[in-house]
Amino acid sequence: MRERPVGLQALFLASLSWLLVFTGIFHTVCAEIAAGTAAAGDIPHRRFEYKYSFKGPHLTQSDGTVPFWVHTGSAIPSADQIRITPSLRSQRGSVWTKSPVTFDQWEAEVSFRVSGRGRTGADGLAIWFTANQGLEGPVYGAADQWNGVGIFFDSFDNDGKKNNPAIVVVGNNGKLVYDHQNDGSTQALGTCLRDFRNKPYPVRAKIIYYQRTLTVWINNGFTPEREDYEFCTKVENMIIPQSGYFGISAATGGLADDHDVLSFLLFRLTEPGQNLPPPEQEIPKEEQDKYQKEFENFQEDLKTKKEEFQKEHPEVQGGPFDMYESVSERELQQVFEGQNRIHLEIKQLNRQLAMILDEQRRYVSVITDEVAKRSAGQVGPSDIALQEMDTVMSNQREILHGLNETTFTASLKQLTSEAQGNAGGLGSYETIQHFNDIKEHLHVVKRNVEHIIQKNAAPVEKMKCPELPPPSACLSTTPFVVVVVIQTVLFFGYVMYKSQQEAAAKKFF
Repeated sequence: MRERPVGLQALFLASLSWLLVFTGIFHTVCAEIAAGTAAAGDIPHRRFEYKYSFKGPHLTQSDGTVPFWVHTGSAIPSADQIRITPSLRSQRGSVWTKSPVTFDQWEAEVSFRVSGRGRTGADGLAIWFTANQGLEGPVYGAADQWNGVGIFFDSFDNDGKKNNPAIVVVGNNGKLVYDHQNDGSTQALGTCLRDFRNKPYPVRAKIIYYQRTLTVWINNGFTPEREDYEFCTKVENMIIPQSGYFGISAATGGLADDHDVLSFLLFRLTEPGQNLPPPEQEIPKEEQDKYQKEFENFQEDLKTKKEEFQKEHPEVQGGPFDMYESVSERELQQVFEGQNRIHLEIKQLNRQLAMILDEQRRYVSVITDEVAKRSAGQVGPSDIALQEMDTVMSNQREILHGLNETTFTASLKQLTSEAQGNAGGLGSYETIQHFNDIKEHLHVVKRNVEHIIQKNAAPVEKMKCPELPPPSACLSTTPFVVVVVIQTVLFFGYVMYKSQQEAAAKKFF
């Protein structure tokens, strides 16, 4: 009994092990896909909360404040964004919601830019959800020992481990002091390495707190796609205050970056099957009267400023609404536009008529040549055929004459339309109708000409090529046999001579 080689046994065992590994991976992936599919059916209901959001343009009011938000420190609101800190050393700034959030599940979308001249920046930016407003403090411009959660976008490597820029999730119960020396790594609940500085497009962060799970998604800012998010980190079984404030803060140190926040959008999440939150209640009567009074005061101020402007600039007649055209000007503009379209249509008709004239002249010249050839005796048609050809030519001449008249009439209509306004519209319509009639007659004449040419064309005898003489026999039978016999004899003689030479050569060995 032969033994199986050791190499084959090893190959067989390796193949079996790989098969088991792939089978386990396949079952794991299938289980994850099934779990993801089941979870996809439980999509929460999202409702936008405008009182906890901001977005440009027209982000600020006339007094420089952001509606429903308060800013402190170095924060500078503008029409399109809020600059939390400028690129100056040792700056701190923050923005916070004025009223606390009362719902316990939410989703926040933040769009921001962190840009600076250096290869590295400092210190970073933070997004907060805390029980109290941390208006100022040492932790990225906000207060330390907060009660809630902070998502830190840390751009400076304090611990020298070369693990920055990084995104770190840190929770606090109001008693812990943030570990600056280690970049919060000893207190981090989740982290991921992402470079968010000096990107061509704004960086977007999506933070979801749903069913006691905090998930952070990041758009790296390389593309303008709004939904191109990458998974960063997830923290499960996380408990945060049921009511709290949202805030964004930033700080600079020895190095400096511009920290700009373009938008902060907050959505309330409601689990499937639960009652949706009631709509916003109507504004109380006192607030309505207050807003109405402010509007009336604004109207009076506007009227007063208009009168003052007219007194200071009497040479300026009318107001800003006079720059818009009146009804008569609009009608006149429509008339001009209509005349322009008519003018273009007439030009197009002239070009088409010129093309048809060229085609008809070519047909007349071909028919004339054909009649001349047949009258010269090359092909002898009957008298009836000649009469039909003469009729076709006369029809062609009439059509050419009619086309010339139509072209001249179209030119006159064009001049008339330019001089008389809308009167040219009717003339252009008549010209188009006349052109369509002529086009139909041309197709009929063309078919008649082709039919006459096919009917009266006499069959021309095909020219036969001269017959080739039979090929002469270059070699007869007798010389061929003689040559074959001579070659055979010479071949056998050469073979015999060669064998004798080899036999004689063997005698010497």
